[in-house]
Amino acid sequence: MDAQERISAALGRLHAASPAGFAIALHVRFTAPRYLLQSYAKDWLDTYSRLGLVLNDPVVRWGFANTGWARWSTLAAQDDAGVLDLAAEHGLAHGVVMAHVRDGSRSMAGFARPDRELTDAEIAAISADFTELHDLTQGAETLSPRVHETLRQMSVFLTHG
Repeated sequence: MDAQERISAALGRLHAASPAGFAIALHVRFTAPRYLLQSYAKDWLDTYSRLGLVLNDPVVRWGFANTGWARWSTLAAQDDAGVLDLAAEHGLAHGVVMAHVRDGSRSMAGFARPDRELTDAEIAAISADFTELHDLTQGAETLSPRVHETLRQMSVFLTHG
C-alpha cells in the first residue's frame, strides 16, 4: 500500500471511530498546522469560528501542552468558557484529545462521539491511526506531489465541504 492509500485508509477508520467528527492538525508550527483536516458538522465549525472558541478551548490548550491522550470529560475543570458544553449542544458530547511529537514536530487532534465515551481499545486504535498520519506526513518535502496535493485537497474538502 502506498502512502496515499495508507492515509486514506487511516482517515476512513478515524471517520468510523468518531461519528461526531474530528479535527486533526498535523505538524503545527507556532499556531498553524501544515494540514488541518476537520469533519465536524458545519454548524459547529461556524459557531466555533464565529465565537473565537479556539482561544479558550481546553482541548486545544491540552494539545499544545501535553503528549498522549485525555478524554474530554477530564478537561471540564479547565473549561471556564464552557466550550465543551457548547460542543455537546452541537452533538460533540464525548471525545478524546491526542497530541504527538516526533523529531520536533507536533500534531494534535480531537475525536468526538455523540453517544458515549470512547473505550480504551477505541482510543488505542485511534491513536495508532493518528500517529500513522503524523508519521506519513512528517516530511512534506519528501511526499510525492500527488500525495501532497491529495492532502491539500482533503484539508480543504473536509474543512469546507
